[in-house]
Amino acid sequence: MNIEEVKAFLDENKDSNEVKEYLKGLKTVSVDDVKGFLDTDEGKRFIQPELDRYHTKGLESWKEKNLESLIDKEVQKRNPEQSEEQKRISALEKELEKRDAEAKRERIKSFALGKAQELNIPSSLIDNFLGDTDEETEQNLSSLKETFDKYVQDGVESKFKNGGRDIRNNENDLPESTSVKSIEEMAQEISLRK
Repeated sequence: MNIEEVKAFLDENKDSNEVKEYLKGLKTVSVDDVKGFLDTDEGKRFIQPELDRYHTKGLESWKEKNLESLIDKEVQKRNPEQSEEQKRISALEKELEKRDAEAKRERIKSFALGKAQELNIPSSLIDNFLGDTDEETEQNLSSLKETFDKYVQDGVESKFKNGGRDIRNNENDLPESTSVKSIEEMAQEISLRK
């Protein structure tokens, strides 16, 4: 059978399902056919590894060519080269800032000591109540004073509620040797010391 006979056979039987199926298998693949296949799950499973390989290779190539220079530029931008003089000036500025902060803290502490004496607050507590400014420190100490006063007042009231206003709740509370004479003697001793 030669080619002419095959062509004639196909022309005569072109409406036959068997011939149509055979010719469909010989058909060239179009772009639309490929796109249609790639939209299916099977097509996606086929093409995804290829796409990943392609993008990974492109990214690695870009990193080799550009990333190092971009990093160097950013490092230089954030940390410019300083001369020895600039480094010395920076160190001196930091030292000056540190000394200013210490001087400010000492000034505020001195203010707080005076305020604590004025408010009858133990001076050992002021370090915990120092603020950034005199006003803030004064507010902190006043708040502490109010809290102390309230606490003491609540304690006194609680004691009075439990035992009344008589401080000698019970004769057993006083030492046996306490008498009027011993109190007089103690008063004399105190006046002698002054």
